[in-house]
Amino acid sequence: MSDRWKRNLLVFLGGQTVSSLGSMIVGYAVMWHLTVETGSAAVLTLSVAAGMLPQAVVSVFGGVWADRHSRKLLIIGADSAIAVATLVLALLMLSGVGDLWMIFVAMAVRSALAGIQGPAVNAMLPQIVPAEHLMRVNGAQQTIQSGMMLFAPAVAAAVYASTGIVAVFFIDVVTAVAGVLLLLLVPVARMVRSTEPVSYFGDLLAGVRYVKGNPSVRWVMGLVAVVMFMAGAPAHLTPLMITRSFGDEVWMLSVNELFWSIGMVVGGAMMAVFGPRVKRRVRLMVAASVGVGVLVIGLGVSTDFWVFSVAGLVICVLFQTLLVPAATVLQEQVEDSMRGRVFGFYGIVMSVSMPVSMIVFGPLADRFAVESVMVLAGVLLLGCLVGMLALGSARRSLATVDAAAS
Repeated sequence: MSDRWKRNLLVFLGGQTVSSLGSMIVGYAVMWHLTVETGSAAVLTLSVAAGMLPQAVVSVFGGVWADRHSRKLLIIGADSAIAVATLVLALLMLSGVGDLWMIFVAMAVRSALAGIQGPAVNAMLPQIVPAEHLMRVNGAQQTIQSGMMLFAPAVAAAVYASTGIVAVFFIDVVTAVAGVLLLLLVPVARMVRSTEPVSYFGDLLAGVRYVKGNPSVRWVMGLVAVVMFMAGAPAHLTPLMITRSFGDEVWMLSVNELFWSIGMVVGGAMMAVFGPRVKRRVRLMVAASVGVGVLVIGLGVSTDFWVFSVAGLVICVLFQTLLVPAATVLQEQVEDSMRGRVFGFYGIVMSVSMPVSMIVFGPLADRFAVESVMVLAGVLLLGCLVGMLALGSARRSLATVDAAAS
């Protein structure tokens, strides 16, 4: 593969960045719009469910489609459909029709289409990037995504405050179209598929059997799931702990969000620069997971706001130190014909772990001190890691991943 892949990658990442930025702006603006218009926690809960659950469900089927059809066309189709759904909602609201249920339906449609797009993007990346550069590219991609988390709220706030929610929807339509046009410029090699006809359900079962029968893939995904579940609630409960323990000044909440976002950017950049040099990737992932557990406990016992904030920043660096190698391992070690389905299941892990974590740990924070919940989550995470690594099958499977990368 010549250096032409770099041009294709830049165009591809440029399109995905523009499209993702529009989606992030819509996400923030819709949350603020619902808060201003209703002031209801129940409405916000429904909006979160509408924005996340369809993606988790559809990711299973999106993975099958990514292994049966052109991944490039799936991404283009999903982005185009998102643009159409958003445009319809914008036109309806512009005409004076703006019932809450329409916003929820539009968010659910967008979420479902993201469930098609996500596995296709992750599965297609190895088709345009040489294997030896995947870690660097995944790190760069995570850095860009995290950087947009700093930029998107400011844009959303400026547009929403000055022109309203409908203008935000039109911006998303434009960014989605731009993403599609850029992706059309990227050539993607055809996948080699089996000529044996298999039903969609048969393909889905084959994916399940593949994950079940591939211990290395199963344990890598299991490690990510454990960390995301145990650390998900603490990540979302930090604002509550700040208001209860350090003060309710807005600047403290802003600093907390800023530090967590900076941590994600720094972590992604570190993996882009130094990640390719790491041969023992599983050891790095396990070390990062242990570090997350220790620092989550540190959040719970911290009595100084700045120590608390720096701990959150380092946790996000460690998140990237786990997630970037995990995605790279799956891209490298899963054969092309199965990659979409594996990333479909991986998408479920990523989209469900944190909400379920909040469902489990969130109510505890209303009955007990948030600090206690943080410590509990950290201790449970460390306990799960010890239990996992105590299993000989897990150690052998994870060692196989490192051996393959060496």
